[in-house]
Amino acid sequence: MTKKIFISMDIEGVAGVVIPEQGQPGNLEYEHSRRLMTEEANAAVAGAFDGGATEVLVNDSHGPMVNIIPDLLDPRAELIRGNIKMASMFEGLDPSYAGAMCVGYHAPGADHGVLAHTVSSRAFTEVRLNGERASEAMFFGAYGGAMGVPVILLSGDDVTERTCGTLFPGAEFVRVKTALGQRAARSLSPQVARERIRAGAEAAVKRAGEIKPYRVSEPCSVAFDLTSVTLADICARIPGSLRPAPLSIAFDGCSIADAIGWMMTCAVLGNAVS
Repeated sequence: MTKKIFISMDIEGVAGVVIPEQGQPGNLEYEHSRRLMTEEANAAVAGAFDGGATEVLVNDSHGPMVNIIPDLLDPRAELIRGNIKMASMFEGLDPSYAGAMCVGYHAPGADHGVLAHTVSSRAFTEVRLNGERASEAMFFGAYGGAMGVPVILLSGDDVTERTCGTLFPGAEFVRVKTALGQRAARSLSPQVARERIRAGAEAAVKRAGEIKPYRVSEPCSVAFDLTSVTLADICARIPGSLRPAPLSIAFDGCSIADAIGWMMTCAVLGNAVS
């Protein structure tokens, strides 16, 4: 029986990653951290196959989305790289998958986790989905849930566990570090973190059929608190946008896929505004 598993791999929630430079190409800290990211992906892949997966797809989900080192990735997995992708962090997921794993994830913007943000700290100070402060795990977990695919594993820091783990009852959570601030943490060694991710992934795949998909009410509303009035002025030109406050843009009556589309569009605009 086929059991396909999807892995979305971010970097801020990886063991040992604590400062922005570690997620930004062009420096030695990043080169080291992308290897840590790749090895945590390998741990999740290995655990998935240990648990009975027959196929594993990994989506590079951080920043430019070309962080995972292809020739160091477990050759049993396939890899999606590059940006811009229509489904962004969950590109490649479809209803045929038994479960999705969110590895290296982090807390939402305006919270106290290590490198906490939602999609883009350059564009957003806070993002809300149906009136609730939203993380990337919430958005993309709901995207998977809309097609009947549950999030079966999540890894990151303790604030990620508090803010995101409760969205996915029954899913495995692997805490690899404890936040001491936005740019400081007490972290497991990378080797121990990988062992725990592998064990968690194995357990998650074995129990995938017991875990229910996470769903949000649709049509939904999404609101973005932006980092500048200039950026809000630009985003307000998007057809269908609302301007509830000088620094806020909102969209109502959309699907979760549409909400993600608006969020990614505003994030790209944010990267273009100095």
